[in-house]
Amino acid sequence: PSLASLYLYNNNLVGEIPTAKASHNCSLTTLSLARNAFAGALPLLEGCDKLAILDLSSNMFNNTIPPQLSGMHSLTDLRLYNNNLIGNIPHQLCRLLSVQILDLSNNWLTGDLPDCWCNFQALMFMDLSNNRLTGKLPDCWWSLEALFFMDLSNNSFSSKIPAAVGSHNCSLKSLYLAGNGFIGTFPPVLEGCNSLDTLDMGNNKFFGVVPPWIGSQIPLLRILSLKSNNFTGEIPLELSRLSQLQLLDMANNSLTGSIPVTFGSLTSMKHPQNLSTTELPNEWKYYDRINIIWKGHEQKFGKEIQLLTGIDLSGNLLSRCIPEELTNLQGIQFLNLSRNHLSCSIPENIGSLTFLESLDLSSNELTGAIPPSISSLSWLTTLNVSNNLLSGKIPTGNQLQTLTDPSIYSNNSGLCGFPLNISCANTSLAPVERNGEEEDHWMYYCVIAGIVSGLWLWFGMLFTVKSWRCCFLSFVDGMHVKL
Repeated sequence: PSLASLYLYNNNLVGEIPTAKASHNCSLTTLSLARNAFAGALPLLEGCDKLAILDLSSNMFNNTIPPQLSGMHSLTDLRLYNNNLIGNIPHQLCRLLSVQILDLSNNWLTGDLPDCWCNFQALMFMDLSNNRLTGKLPDCWWSLEALFFMDLSNNSFSSKIPAAVGSHNCSLKSLYLAGNGFIGTFPPVLEGCNSLDTLDMGNNKFFGVVPPWIGSQIPLLRILSLKSNNFTGEIPLELSRLSQLQLLDMANNSLTGSIPVTFGSLTSMKHPQNLSTTELPNEWKYYDRINIIWKGHEQKFGKEIQLLTGIDLSGNLLSRCIPEELTNLQGIQFLNLSRNHLSCSIPENIGSLTFLESLDLSSNELTGAIPPSISSLSWLTTLNVSNNLLSGKIPTGNQLQTLTDPSIYSNNSGLCGFPLNISCANTSLAPVERNGEEEDHWMYYCVIAGIVSGLWLWFGMLFTVKSWRCCFLSFVDGMHVKL
């Protein structure tokens, strides 16, 4: 009988794969050599025109992608990721009209993307991440109705995101554009992608305001990352309508105004998340993945990202108070509001964030005491409230006793107690309220201004009113005679 499927993955096989001659009677429909140590050029596999699944991923293949692959007209699944492939993606691949899964990620591919990729009408999953691809994206990609996963992250794209050509039926569920040089405003074409649940646009050069229509036109968003761009303006209140949102990262932009009070109604952040998967053809499952700052360090999350819930608004120009309503989000595991201009006190009910593991409020202008309820955060492993105007005794007990690094409370002149080397005994540390300081300063300014104004008025009358001047001179003469 003819061999139809060959699975040799994860066997520590080495060496080069010989080229199959066209004269051979190749009956293979599935070939998986993934997770070995094969090297050299990709095998040509001539004559294997029945091959539907070709998985050569996670090896050490180098050289270019051979144009001859385009002769496998039955291919529905092509995986060449995690190799050392170089050069341009050959335009001949556009002949693979039946391809549904195309994964060329984690190689050294360069050059522009062929416009003929618009022919991939059956394409469902496309991953080109972690290469050196350049140029602009084909306009037609938004019209690929079967495409629901597209990862272009960590390349060298530097153009605007193209608008849709004519009507388009965007079926995207996951879109990754992070780590490129994309420019322009928030892409208007995404307004038609109402099935999108993961959007990562971080580490680019997008600018302008964050559009309010995200809250209504992309209603299924679970993960939204806009970090490290040049977005300005206020955070739109409409984001609070995203009932599925579990991860919001808008760090390192130039956002202004206050944190929306309505964020307290983000439904999915009120409880822990469950794990789910998305299945592709050939029983292949994929999970969303994203990089976030977790407990002070950037980490990449894959499958487990579905269990993570939190908000990162650090490194912006946000001001005013932290809304008490944020304490309604009892399912969040991290909250990072550092490096802003937030004032007022830390919300009294901060301890109601039951699952909180990481809290960073550092480098703001927060005043008052640290709420005692913070000691009830039994999952808290990372805390930073340094560089504020906090005062009073640091709460103790439970998980707080394990946070012994004094730097997490540093540069708060009014704080005392463990783990700082400042005793609270026999002291009455008054809160370092910024409003009180400003009132004292204004009082001094008013007194000085009054004295200066009075002196100028007296001298002015002395030199402009003759009777005053004569009286003053007579007084001076009299004093001189007495002396």
